[in-house]
Amino acid sequence: MSDDGTPSAGTAGAGPGGDAPAPATDPMKGFRGVQAGTLVIEAVVVALALPVVGTLGDGVTSFQGWTVMAVVAALLVLCGLLKQPWSVWAILGVHVVLLAFVVALPSIAVIGLIFLGVWLWLLWLRRDVARRMARGTLPGQQQQPE
Repeated sequence: MSDDGTPSAGTAGAGPGGDAPAPATDPMKGFRGVQAGTLVIEAVVVALALPVVGTLGDGVTSFQGWTVMAVVAALLVLCGLLKQPWSVWAILGVHVVLLAFVVALPSIAVIGLIFLGVWLWLLWLRRDVARRMARGTLPGQQQQPE
């Protein structure tokens, strides 16, 4: 199994006498779509917090505003980088930045905390899918009746 929780190439395409049959479709590809959708939703929610920065913070053109805009841009860029093994660590790093707002704007930190919970749940689900894929118990890996 590789570092990101996906089965390695040696076990994914196991043939007769191997560990588990390869699934008809790549479940991790579909899961990356879920992750990308979550990143887009999170980027929209964080962008909608810009008026909060303008009202309660130092303004949209302040360091706080530019940081929030950089977080939005980073979330959108990470959508295209989900195949990279380090992308999960980058996503968690963005959440650390959001949680650091607890000092200046607690409302932005609350958004980061909520989405950090969502991401921890998604990572748990990804690990579960990888385990099931390695055991061959995914529905796409079951033998079809002939």
